[in-house]
Amino acid sequence: MAFPDKHGHFGDFGGRFVPETLMTLLVDLEKEYRRAMKDPSFRKEFRFYLSNFAGRPTALYHAERLSARLKTLKVYLKREDLLHTGAHKINNTLGQIILARRMKKTRIIAETGAGQHGVATATVCALFGLKCVVYMGAEDVERQALNVVRMRLMGAEVIPVQSGSRTLKDAMNEAIRDWVTNVENTFYIIGSVAGPHPYPLMVREFQSVIGEEARRQFLKKEKRLPDYLLACVGGGSNAMGLFHAFYGDKKVKMVGVEAAGHGLSTKAHSAAIARGCPGVLHGSKSALLQDDDGQVLIAHSVAAGLDYPGVGPEHYFYSKTGRAEYVAVDDQGAIEGVRILSATEGIIPALESAHAIAYLPKLARRVKGKKTVILCLSGRGDKDMGTIKEFI
Repeated sequence: MAFPDKHGHFGDFGGRFVPETLMTLLVDLEKEYRRAMKDPSFRKEFRFYLSNFAGRPTALYHAERLSARLKTLKVYLKREDLLHTGAHKINNTLGQIILARRMKKTRIIAETGAGQHGVATATVCALFGLKCVVYMGAEDVERQALNVVRMRLMGAEVIPVQSGSRTLKDAMNEAIRDWVTNVENTFYIIGSVAGPHPYPLMVREFQSVIGEEARRQFLKKEKRLPDYLLACVGGGSNAMGLFHAFYGDKKVKMVGVEAAGHGLSTKAHSAAIARGCPGVLHGSKSALLQDDDGQVLIAHSVAAGLDYPGVGPEHYFYSKTGRAEYVAVDDQGAIEGVRILSATEGIIPALESAHAIAYLPKLARRVKGKKTVILCLSGRGDKDMGTIKEFI
């Protein structure tokens, strides 16, 4: 069965829960997206920019010293950190900006947490000469100051959001308010597999190049499929980008790593699958951190890109159907993940990716015999050096 269904549902999750002002726009967006995906010229243009501008294909790198340290795991890193702008986000923004131009939109808006999606959006807007407005939580503006400079250097207007937790959730709220007000000329580039249909589908498809490449590369190197896939999960676009190509390969186990923040026993975490329950946020139904009255809770993670109280609906579907397992790593664990990869391979990962790296020793203790793993290294750690410095 193909997911999502025609109404944008992954099982019981997903859908389209938006103001009437946006409903027609979303229906039109879905129609144009489906036409574009069948259009050879759209796909050719997308592939051209992925290759010649973003730098695809990215390497599938055997981390030998890390693997030797883990003993029971042979680890391959899918090096999305090597892409232009330093993270996987550029894959999706290229796809959506080409779609926006087809729809004759002249103004682009986006939300961002860690700043990587904002940077990727500002980058493609500069590439094609479109006006760019990025909403970013005021707290994230402070802890991701380098990315704010990068966005502004490329001509984007960065608007700090002071409401709520002053992080990603609130930035997305403000972006949606803007979109409702400016539907005629504005295209909203959502950065993750969240939001109303068709965004979870659309972002997944634009990011699925990660898994498609990794599958081909791994088969060439190992002459078989991997035993495990591993990736961090906030909204979940890098993980879904890796997982999707392997969905039908039932022997390939998938593990998503959420942010446990100060610990799952506290209220300061972002583990929506581990500790959330079904709810509606930002236009779709999925796992959501909320109180007994249905009020959205404030999420926390040392990684700004994981600091979100929900998760993409397809991930929740994977969890409920047992296709993927979801675990959690706390802030201190993520810092240890940075140390491990930096010291063994000379690669400083983003704090988001470091959550997945930190889970490798636990996975190594769980497995029997020698197993192979593809880990999505979703971004590099330049943006996080200020936060990392505080810890070490």
